[in-house]
Amino acid sequence: MAQPLLRLEDVKATLRLRRSQQTLLNGVSFEIGEGEALGLVGESGSGKSLTTRAITRMLDPAFRVSGTIEFAGASVLGMSAAALRRYRQTDVGMIFQDPRAHVNPVHTVGDFLTEVLVRDRGMDRRDAERRAVALLDEVGVRNAEARLRQYPHELSGGLLQRVMIASVLLAEPRMILADEPTTALDVTAQSDVMAILDEQRKARGLALLFITHDLELAAACCDRLAVMYAGEIVEQGPHVYEDPQHPYTVELLGARPSIEERVARLPVLTYNREIHEQRKAFA
Repeated sequence: MAQPLLRLEDVKATLRLRRSQQTLLNGVSFEIGEGEALGLVGESGSGKSLTTRAITRMLDPAFRVSGTIEFAGASVLGMSAAALRRYRQTDVGMIFQDPRAHVNPVHTVGDFLTEVLVRDRGMDRRDAERRAVALLDEVGVRNAEARLRQYPHELSGGLLQRVMIASVLLAEPRMILADEPTTALDVTAQSDVMAILDEQRKARGLALLFITHDLELAAACCDRLAVMYAGEIVEQGPHVYEDPQHPYTVELLGARPSIEERVARLPVLTYNREIHEQRKAFA
């Protein structure tokens, strides 16, 4: 069996407070292979974003992380500062929820896209700009050359998220971590951005960890789903959307609105710690 590109085994993240500590990730385990897409779904606060930060070692120093996080067979938790920097720059690309919060507003789009190519890879500025323009065209940004001279505030949310996708692809990573990349966009822009991301991922053979609240979207663009609750993966596999087995997954899917029927009130999640403890028996 081929070695997974990313492997998490019994990962725990404990926040150490002054007089106490709290475990926010509690035994997270999953694998993602080359070119595979895994959708990580669950309620707000379940630990999805914490998981991506553990994968990239971007958690606050107040967290103690244990377990196994391996990328291409190398231990992420054991990487030196130089190896970790290369890992973040070339192996894993991160697409965040709100692009405006992760782009310097006083730099042009061209500066944002070409900085890493010029500074870290020694590419000529003009060559870097040509490459950026070509990639902007690929992700559906019209008048790409003119966009390089614009500032982030001059672009719509959908356009800026496409720029973010282009910036990640320019680094030629092996895996993309997408942390709810469409939440801040309107419905039309959401559809366009996800179609572009999925198309580019498949064309380049990239692995994807896609975090979202949209179960239908995750099921449509991912090979497998993993359902998270209270810092744990309670169920995962290709069957999750069509044939959920775990009590929480059943209630989570039941609580989503439907466009096919009118209801007076949406079902409410009643899942609690007592049911959560049943996951051991379920597993």
